[in-house]
Formats: sequence, C-alpha cells, structure tokens
Amino acid sequence: MQRRSLILSAPFLILAARGARAATQVLDRAGSMAQLRAIAVWQGGAEVTARGYGGFAPDRPTNIKSASKSVISALAGIAIAKGLFSGPDQKVAEVLARDLPSDPDPRMDELTLGHLLSMQAGLQRQSGPNYGRWVSSSNWVRAALAAPFETDPGGRMLYSTASSHLVSAMLTKVGGKSALALARDWLKIPGFAITAWEQDPQGIYLGGNQMAMSTRSLLAFGAAYALGGRGVIPPEWISASWQPRTRSIFNGEQYGYGWFISRIAGREVRYGWGYGGQMIYVFPGDEPVAIAMTSDPDQPSARTGYRQELHGLAGELVQSL
Repeated sequence: MQRRSLILSAPFLILAARGARAATQVLDRAGSMAQLRAIAVWQGGAEVTARGYGGFAPDRPTNIKSASKSVISALAGIAIAKGLFSGPDQKVAEVLARDLPSDPDPRMDELTLGHLLSMQAGLQRQSGPNYGRWVSSSNWVRAALAAPFETDPGGRMLYSTASSHLVSAMLTKVGGKSALALARDWLKIPGFAITAWEQDPQGIYLGGNQMAMSTRSLLAFGAAYALGGRGVIPPEWISASWQPRTRSIFNGEQYGYGWFISRIAGREVRYGWGYGGQMIYVFPGDEPVAIAMTSDPDQPSARTGYRQELHGLAGELVQSL
C-alpha cells in the first residue's frame, strides 16, 4: 500500500518540480524591472518560490499602499459574521452619527458599508488631487463625511481612500478597539503580520493606505483567500467580495468589495492593487494560485504601463505552474 502511494505521487512531484523550475526562470527575467522589490508565489498549500530584487527581500516590510483595501474588506466581512454589522447594508450614519455634518445631505441616510467597500459612496473623491488636503485636515472622518455628494450612493465608481477610511472608523466603533488590534485578533493567518500602519489625528488607522507588511505576509493573506478563508475569513464574504459591483474608473475592469475582478493568462483572477505596483493576485479554481508582488511605493504604476507589466508577469508565473 505504501509503495502504491509513492508511485501515484511521483507524477505530481515531477510536475511540481518542473513548475518550480519554470517559475524560477520567470523570476530571473523579472530582475530587469527596476521598480520591482520582491515576489512570492503560492500553490498547492505552500510557497513555491520567492525572490527579492535590488537589495530587498521577501521578508522585508514595505508599504503596500491601496492593496490594504483588500485587508480592510476582510475585516469588514469578519465583523459582519460576528454580528457587529448588519451586513453590507449596514447604514454608515447609524455607526458614525457623531461625526456627521450638522446638516447632512439627505443621501447620507442611504450610504451603506457596501457602498464604501465598492467605491460607490457617491461622495467626492479624497484620492488623487484631493488626497493631500484631506489628510491635512484635523479630522479625516468628519472631512470625508462632509464632502459633497457627486452621485447617489450606489452609482458609478468614485475611487477614494476616504471611503476605506470610513470603514476603518466603523470597525473601530463597533469593535471597541483599533483596526490594527482587530486585525491582530481576527486575521490569525500563518505568516501574516502588519508591521506598521499610519493613524489619523484621532488615532484611527488609515483604512486603505499606508500599511506595511512583507511580501510573504501579503502572500499569506492572498493564500487564505485562495483556500476559501482558511477558517478565518468567511467563505460567503469571499464570494460576496468577488461579485462585480461596479467598474474601475482606471481600467474599466470590474470591482467588488476591495478587489478588482479580471482575467489574466486565460484564467479568472481577483487582485488588490496599490500605488507603485503593490499587488496581491488570487487565481481561484481547482488549482488555486496566489502571487504577491511589491515595488517601489514612490513611483507610479498605472500611467507608465508598469502595472500591465506586472499583470503580464503574473500571467507568466501562472502558466509556468
């Protein structure tokens, strides 16, 4: 019986070894990408390969920028499972009543947690040209809630880090502790750790930006999603997060709750993307794959075409496996 088991496993072991070698060749070529800092790849329940570039290593913490919006989404899903939020339909005004403007727009009563997570709040964007002014305000939560509505809640995507920050504020309120403390309590994923995270003037951790972790930590987070939540993230929340809610204003791709929804190398993919090229890819299916990539957080990635290069690199890695 033991011999039969060994014989049956041999083809799998041979294929796995070939895949690892092919992935290594892809990582060798990736060294020509000047912005790239590190890559880590997961498949079949374990890390397949990892590589650092330019003096960086997969275990070195870096700012994952807006890829942290996927982490905030996971915390929101866990809070729903714990009964702290009623669901994606949780009204923002009910939780953040003390931070509302004195005479709020009537549409504020329609604004929900789901709208914030899908970037459909309708409030003026506090990313891009408005970001600096917003983070210079004395109260980021109140400034975000006081922004004018440009569309009705549930309308077109208005990508804004302020929306994710409101989720962080809501988590802090209902959870009775900081978003960082909640993440450490709730996201007990092997290999996952947040090493630093910026706070606003009131001590609320910045939802959706300025979060530091290693490339391997980001990979562990993606692998948990690839494994159906790993007993930590509710599977039903993963499914809800990966349902198309709107389309990206940047590239026309679909967007769910903190995740972009697309196809790469002929496979469905869900990915988180941070400024500069901080990426977490999850390729679902019978043979799921997770890939984490971190890059120089001070260089652009969208308008330069670098993000598309990273997509291409992810596609090569998936095909090699």
